[in-house]
Amino acid sequence: MRINIQFFSQLKEISGAGDMTLELVEGSTVADLLAQLYQRFPTLEKWDANLLIGVGVEFVPRDHLLRPNEEIAIMPPVQGG
Repeated sequence: MRINIQFFSQLKEISGAGDMTLELVEGSTVADLLAQLYQRFPTLEKWDANLLIGVGVEFVPRDHLLRPNEEIAIMPPVQGG
């Protein structure tokens, strides 16, 4: 299945792109997606404990079951003042 991914902030630099599309097997979870991204971009794994993952307009846990053509947002912790 095809998954669309958007990277934000410093994660754009790590991935070398603001967005990308990956093919995953049916039944994959957010954790499976992240594992594939960490293989492709090892530096991204350093952010693992702090990554926020959004599907649509909601943040989701790592065990969230992905569906074909979902839009996944991967972002660092929100900072502000």
